[in-house]
Amino acid sequence: MRKTLPAIAAIGLAMSLATGLPAAAEGTLAKMLFSKIDGPAPLAARSIGSYARGCVAGAIALPVDGPEWQAMRLSRNRNWGMPQLIAYIEKLARDARDKDGWPGLLVGDLGQPRGGPAPSGHVSHQTGLDVDIWLDPMPDRRLSGEEREKTAASTLLVKGTNVEIDMKKWPAGYEDLLKRAASYSEVERIFVNPGIKKVLCQRAGTDRAWLRKIRPWYKHDDHFHVRLKCPAGQAGCKAQEATAAGDGCGENLTYWLSPAPFKPAPKPAKPAPPPKEIMLSDLPAACIEVLRAGAGVAPAGVTPPVPTMRPAN
Repeated sequence: MRKTLPAIAAIGLAMSLATGLPAAAEGTLAKMLFSKIDGPAPLAARSIGSYARGCVAGAIALPVDGPEWQAMRLSRNRNWGMPQLIAYIEKLARDARDKDGWPGLLVGDLGQPRGGPAPSGHVSHQTGLDVDIWLDPMPDRRLSGEEREKTAASTLLVKGTNVEIDMKKWPAGYEDLLKRAASYSEVERIFVNPGIKKVLCQRAGTDRAWLRKIRPWYKHDDHFHVRLKCPAGQAGCKAQEATAAGDGCGENLTYWLSPAPFKPAPKPAKPAPPPKEIMLSDLPAACIEVLRAGAGVAPAGVTPPVPTMRPAN
C-alpha cells in the first residue's frame, strides 16, 4: 500500500531530527513523529510532562517472555517504559505467582520507545509509567506470535451492559491480584471498569485501604491499567492530582455505576469541530530533545533492545 503524504512527511521529519529539528516539525502531529521511531532515546531515564501529554527518555523494553509473564501485541512496539515500570511488572508477576498463586501475567501496552502520543488506542501511556495487564491468566505454554496478535482479552461484562459483571467469568484469585498490584508504594492508580470496582468494594472485608488506588473508568472490563507515580527527583514529570480520601466506594462509584457516564453527548445543532490533535509544540520542550537524540538510530556500537520473539523452548 502506498504511504499517505502525511506518513511520508512524518518519516522525513523523524529522520531529520538527528541533525536538527525543522521549524515546520513543531506544527506536526506528535503521534506521527513518536510512532515512527523504533528505538529509545539514548539519554538518562526520565519521565517528561504529564501522563497524557509527555514523553520518555532512556526507556527500556519489557522482555517479551519472562518466567511469570508474556507480552502481547508485539507488532505495536509498545512494550517500552521507565526502568521503574519494567521492574514493577516483573515484581508483580513474580509476587502474584509465588504469594497468591496467579499463573502469570499477560501484559498489554506499556508505551512507545520514546513515549509520546500513539496513533491509536491510548490517550495516556506517554511518559513510560503506564501499563495494561489483561484479566486473563497466563496460559501454561508460550503463545505464538500470531496468538499474541489475534487473541482477544476476555471481558467480565454481561453482554450488552456497561458495568454489570458476569461473576461466572470472574477469574479465581482476581481480587488477590488487584490487591497485590495496588500494594506497592510506587503505584499511583489502577483503573478498572466501575462494575469491577463495585465487586471489589463488596468483597474486600475490613482491609480496605488498598481500594483507594482502584479507580473506576470507562471500559477496562478486560484489563486493568496500572499507573506509577512520578519517580523521585524528576521535576519535569507532572504528577496527577491525589485521589480523594477513603476507599472510593461511595458517591464517586455511585456516579460511575449510573447511566450518566455512558450516555452519548447530545447532538449539537451544527457539527462540532473535531477534537484538537496534539502537536509537537503542545508537548514539553524537552520532548524535542528526546526526538532528536539519535533519531531512532543507536550511537555507534550500541544496539537498542527492540523487542523480538524468543524461540519457543
